[in-house]
Amino acid sequence: MGNRHYVYKVEDRSYFAIIKKEIHALAVTAGFGQRRLAEVDIVVAEIVSNLVKHGGGGELLVKTLEDEGTKGIELISIDSGPGMTDPGKMLADGVSTRNTLGHGLGAMKRLSDLFQIYSQPGWGTIVLSRLFEKERGYKKPALAEIRSVVVPKPGETACGDGFWYKQTTEHLKIFLGDGLGHGEPAAAAVAQAGNYFMQSHETDPVEIIREMNQAVRKSRGLVGAVAIYSRKERQWSICGVGNIATRITGPSFGKSYMAYNGIIGLNVPRTLNTQTIVHEKGQQLILCSDGIRSRWDLTKLTGILRCDLSILTAAIYKDFGRHSDDMSVAVCKIN
Repeated sequence: MGNRHYVYKVEDRSYFAIIKKEIHALAVTAGFGQRRLAEVDIVVAEIVSNLVKHGGGGELLVKTLEDEGTKGIELISIDSGPGMTDPGKMLADGVSTRNTLGHGLGAMKRLSDLFQIYSQPGWGTIVLSRLFEKERGYKKPALAEIRSVVVPKPGETACGDGFWYKQTTEHLKIFLGDGLGHGEPAAAAVAQAGNYFMQSHETDPVEIIREMNQAVRKSRGLVGAVAIYSRKERQWSICGVGNIATRITGPSFGKSYMAYNGIIGLNVPRTLNTQTIVHEKGQQLILCSDGIRSRWDLTKLTGILRCDLSILTAAIYKDFGRHSDDMSVAVCKIN
């Protein structure tokens, strides 16, 4: 669960019924009961209606997820419409810019377990809704917030990009991979690498990549980056091969990690070294495949670092996605 998003183009009302039906079916696979399914249907209906009515059309990204054993569904709508100057004000019932009843955003917020809006005039709007199949009660703050957007090349059903992570009491391990090319062969290569990563007990990124290189020899190969956070040493260890962009952003500095040339499964360099970066509060680790333009910049997105990280990943995808390849963005913040 949660490795990739399904992408729906929302350009006019003729596809609304199909979109709602497919997302309803996805929520069924996540174990949603009848009452919660009806609420998912309402949220989806409001999101797609707003995309056309207020955003001039856009995209809806959908995936299933799991949080501490509870299954859920994540909905992210993205548009490049006129945007809003005060998104918080628009959440109040009865407030509308199009002479409607103005209940849509308020209804979505009430039905969602998590609901956020990020918008700027002239830039567009991102709406995030997360719904879980049952009430979760009190939830302790997570040790780390980890979010991703992984989508296939337009026109493909299989995605050659993949993102995996796992946590232990001592380490947080992250892997973003991009199979060569796109389609089923690329998806098979990156899935094989991801399966190895999840089974590995290594805590050195270099050793993980070297062993992964052997594990995927029979595939078409991939590029990838491994980042491991040590809770004891409070630092990141990073190693990557190929064009995966890895960047650390923080209150006092930003640093990009330079990956080695090569292809995992075909020709990994003999010499690989781990780069270590000391963690500081407020720091974020961001990884992107080459489906995202490398010179992305967050400085114009005022206040976005205060949002849920899914909004940040969606904004990078929105502004810098090439849409000519599989695309993936992963962000991690240690709390």
